Amino acid sequence: MSHVEIPGAKVSIRMWTDPASVEEGALQQLRNVATLPWIKGLAVMPDVHYGKGATVGSVIAMRGAVCPAAVGVDIGCGMSAVKTSLTANDLPGDLSRLRSRIEQAIPVGRGMHDDPVDPATLHGFAAGGWDGFWGRFDGVAEAVKFRHDRAEKQMGTLGGGNHFVEVCTDSTGFVWLMLHSGSRNIGKELAEHHIGIAQKLPHNQGLVDRDLAVFVADTPQMAAYRNDLFWAQEYAKYNRSIMMALLKDVVRKEFKKARPTFEPEISAHHNYVAEERYDGMDLLVTRKGAIRAGSGEYGIIPGSMGTGSYIVKGLGNEKAFNSASHGAGRRMSRMAAKRRFSTKDLEEQTRGVECRKDSGVVDEIPGAYKPIEQVIDQQRDLVRVVAKLKQVVCVKG
Repeated sequence: MSHVEIPGAKVSIRMWTDPASVEEGALQQLRNVATLPWIKGLAVMPDVHYGKGATVGSVIAMRGAVCPAAVGVDIGCGMSAVKTSLTANDLPGDLSRLRSRIEQAIPVGRGMHDDPVDPATLHGFAAGGWDGFWGRFDGVAEAVKFRHDRAEKQMGTLGGGNHFVEVCTDSTGFVWLMLHSGSRNIGKELAEHHIGIAQKLPHNQGLVDRDLAVFVADTPQMAAYRNDLFWAQEYAKYNRSIMMALLKDVVRKEFKKARPTFEPEISAHHNYVAEERYDGMDLLVTRKGAIRAGSGEYGIIPGSMGTGSYIVKGLGNEKAFNSASHGAGRRMSRMAAKRRFSTKDLEEQTRGVECRKDSGVVDEIPGAYKPIEQVIDQQRDLVRVVAKLKQVVCVKG
């Protein structure tokens, strides 16, 4: 579908979904964003839903300002995917051992490695710049300095919530590896630190929503946030790269006879800020639950733990600030999902997938999400599908 425009206070709100299908709370969040003095554009993806701070599935373009709560607490959260030389015929009938090996290699939930992962021990991992990355930690906010050891041990870990590691097959039978994670606890700590600072600044006192507090250009607070933000985004990218290297090692060991090889990694943030230029203006573009979809750029749009996911190429639609959705998008809250669905429902909706089927992941049940095929169909002018994947193993955080 092409986008629908609804009027906002400062800019129109461009929506790649039917406004009538969006809950009122999310619509009000979008209207609030459209009142910000620094706003230059607002695009809304088909997976839109109410979020903490700002609407999930929104792309906020501002000039000389950035809203830390709109980025969210999982700075740099995103996806990675790799196509392998394995095919569905190489997979055993019982995938429980493979799932167990993945869970042993990659800590989930609040888990962390006993000792920091040494990139030099990872097969084919590009470790260049690693020492420089950790050296820059000395320049982040003093409030999180004592978290250094924990941040090192959490590098290469999954986290909880909707984060996952999956083994998938595509429509031609090839096996893919895919994962979803972010900047772990250190990103959360940095985000909360800067959100607290932003909310106390004088220029933010008259805003319609205190969660929309911004930092503005040429101030020490903005400089400090941008430094920590871009560091945390890099942490998230490294985190996914290390997990993918650990996952590849599991696959190499489990499928020795097949001697698997791996295509180049596709990686995409979907909670982050980028410096981009539109209509002759340098803007700070915040994607909160959205991926960059510039012309020819690869992206990943996952469904839920029992449905398909899509590898896409961007079409470079500037009306959407070169963006697309980051997933299916929730259609009900976690609490609502727990009230409505049971573990029996979860078993039914994840039939054929080797995964957890206990009460601890009922809030991630496919029925709590929008239909991924519908979400893809609504953004045909934003992306082109290049592969459809279906998970056979799903490790949840």
